[in-house]
Amino acid sequence: MLENLTKIQANNPVDVIISQIRELISSGSIQPGEKLPPERKLAEHFGVSRSQVREAINKLQFYGVVKVQPQSGTTVTGIGIVALEGLITNILKIDKHDFASLVHTRCLLEKETIRLAAINRTSEDIDHLAAALKSHEAKLVNGETAIEEDLLFHVKIAEASGNSVLKSFMITITPDIVSSFINLKYHNEENNYKTILEHQKILKTIVDQDADGAIVAMQEHLQAVTEFSKIYHP
Repeated sequence: MLENLTKIQANNPVDVIISQIRELISSGSIQPGEKLPPERKLAEHFGVSRSQVREAINKLQFYGVVKVQPQSGTTVTGIGIVALEGLITNILKIDKHDFASLVHTRCLLEKETIRLAAINRTSEDIDHLAAALKSHEAKLVNGETAIEEDLLFHVKIAEASGNSVLKSFMITITPDIVSSFINLKYHNEENNYKTILEHQKILKTIVDQDADGAIVAMQEHLQAVTEFSKIYHP
């Protein structure tokens, strides 16, 4: 397994660790239920610190790709995630420079997930969305970047949709888009306040079970990233 990995020489080793582990999953080198090598061995092989490996694994767990069990190690999750990881990875390899198409696909997914979320949401979903929104707002108000908190809010919308396949697509296709957008374009006080208001409006439409209004709110929220995608060339 380790022979399929290469030493990392990059400014952001955590992202590269994630990319290589995802490649192992999508290529079938690691099967559902298998354990990743221990942190120490991964750190030695990558040529990075254990804390960087741990951060990468924590992010993979956040997206549902792996499960960390104390004293038992890190295990790759179910076959659905593996299959979707492979599909998305192949798409990104073919069209890796077509950021606009990636954003367009995200927008299509987001509109359907929020429509279903408005129809299918439960009181528990509302609680999870409110908690995610509160966490996101807290960071933005303090002037911090809140990439994972932003992602979590959108993932919770996908969970509320009741469609696990849409959720799986969302957690694989969205992170790089949000990260690029926030880091390069969108992190300032005015835009942070705008994002908070948009997320609050989105949540209200879901609470009210207003499917049509939810789609409009999501379209408005994604307008800036859509415009950004037309001029951004990774």
